[in-house]
Amino acid sequence: MSLESEYLWYIPNVVEPGHRGDSAVDGHNSLETLTSHARALEEHGWKGALLGTGWGRPDTFTVAAALAARTTSFEPLIAIRPGYWRPANFASAAATLDHLTGGRVRINIVSGKDNLAAYGDSEGDQAHRYGRTREFMRLVRKLWTQENVDFAGEHFRVDGSTVVPRIEQRGARRHPRLYFGGASDAAERVAATEADVQLFWGEPLEDVRQRIERLKALSRDLDRDLPPLEFGLRVTTFVRDTTEQAWAEAEVKVAEMAQGKGAGWNDHRRGVAVGQQRLFDLQGRGEVLDDNLYTTPGKFGGGGAGTTWLVGSAEDVARSLRKYRDLGISHFVLSDTPYLPEIRRQGDQLLPLLRN
Repeated sequence: MSLESEYLWYIPNVVEPGHRGDSAVDGHNSLETLTSHARALEEHGWKGALLGTGWGRPDTFTVAAALAARTTSFEPLIAIRPGYWRPANFASAAATLDHLTGGRVRINIVSGKDNLAAYGDSEGDQAHRYGRTREFMRLVRKLWTQENVDFAGEHFRVDGSTVVPRIEQRGARRHPRLYFGGASDAAERVAATEADVQLFWGEPLEDVRQRIERLKALSRDLDRDLPPLEFGLRVTTFVRDTTEQAWAEAEVKVAEMAQGKGAGWNDHRRGVAVGQQRLFDLQGRGEVLDDNLYTTPGKFGGGGAGTTWLVGSAEDVARSLRKYRDLGISHFVLSDTPYLPEIRRQGDQLLPLLRN
């Protein structure tokens, strides 16, 4: 089955200005500034945006609710952590926001390391962490799709639980999509059985192809009882008017990162996870992989989606993204800084090429 591709952006949900080279302006995280990003996304062809999470950042769900209230079609992809929320509380909050926005809620489940003690959470080993995530996702989906739910797991329990308001089915959409990331064996088993969308970071095409095949096989082996797993790509897209200009400016930006020792960039370096380490290891395979996947940013401070960049003209980057799409990627979460001008530039120059 061929899935229609969807294109989302990223809104920096951070306290400190200058995230990943963004413009350090007054009020960078005010409601007015963040609303200007969300409205620009609506005006320039984007479906919505990922809002990051983590202790020490503004509460993601609150920001998402505020932006949804000030927009008409913007869909927030709300990153949340199972240890920060109880499943029933979260299911109720998300169902309420989904009702109030007419079905515009998307959820990104995050199981990576965080400052758990700061909000009273604790985890055991990796098996415990992903076991809890698996239960969280299964129970939330039950609460969205069933009534009078009884559930007794290793980590969570509810008795006779019915979430209101009920999630309204909209076409094939029964509930908000659950996005999930992670590259460890434990994470992939969770994705194969519980996620709606598996998000990859910017790895080379062959690596992504292998991971897609492995996850499809896992879904079969583990008797997935949900619709087929879909796949997404979260990556920096460094687009300029010409190929030459893009590479010249990308190299300048990396030099500035090196000079500043990655300040404002390395927000994924707390307890490096398997997926992040895979990105760092790409540097050993070359500065540029495939046609234009730039690995050097990870050497000088880039983390997460800022570790590797697709660099080039709009035509160059569109060509690369189409190759990922041919592998089965149907959800794209793109970004570059400064965020607001790039929303407009890439919305006007890149998205039309991807929709042809």
